Amino acid sequence: MRKPERFRHFLEYFTTHFPEPETELLYSNPYELIVAVVLSAQCTDKRVNQVMPALLQQFPTPTELAAASAEDIFLFIRSVSYPNNKAKHLAGLGRMLVQDFGGEVPSTIEELQRLPGVGRKTANVVVSVIYNQPAMAVDTHVFRVSHRLGLVSKTATTPLAVEKELVRYIPEALVPKAHHWLILHGRYICVARSPKCAVCPLTSWCKYYADVVSKQDTLPAKLPVKKAIKPSESQH
Repeated sequence: MRKPERFRHFLEYFTTHFPEPETELLYSNPYELIVAVVLSAQCTDKRVNQVMPALLQQFPTPTELAAASAEDIFLFIRSVSYPNNKAKHLAGLGRMLVQDFGGEVPSTIEELQRLPGVGRKTANVVVSVIYNQPAMAVDTHVFRVSHRLGLVSKTATTPLAVEKELVRYIPEALVPKAHHWLILHGRYICVARSPKCAVCPLTSWCKYYADVVSKQDTLPAKLPVKKAIKPSESQH
């Protein structure tokens, strides 16, 4: 199957069955989202959502965050992964937001990447979710699922290479949604270990299923699935 056909199947399925995907991070403004995304690196959204209320109560705006030390912030995020580094990043992020951007979260990838703890993936998430720009954030889920489905080539061995291949074939208006489709499919069905192919609705054109799973004698009977499993129907 050629790549354009795989993308056609991918877009047709998700636009029909999951037309309005959303991030699972809880936020109410750009500042809260960028803090949550920085905390979410190598950490679950569920854990981040648990620590955010107390953190935001103490540091509700960039002004309060800018006045805090890394040690102050650490007390509220100690249960996330790499809390020491993230506390330092958030302290620096708060100061730069206030000093360089007037307390506002910038809207371009280039400006966002100037902020401590903000790489290309985080910047893409912010401009995609907040500003609805056609940016594809490639995390481990997007990287894994896009390769398994055959949406990107084997030579796409870096997040940037995967990002470029995906946005080449996905219409601009659907790129922000496609980012969530790939993440959620990877989080709940196409998991890293023992992907749930028996309940996956995409196996008829999935490259991984054709090349690996269908050749295994122990494959369980496929269950009928009429729609994607949404976050509310599963658990982390």
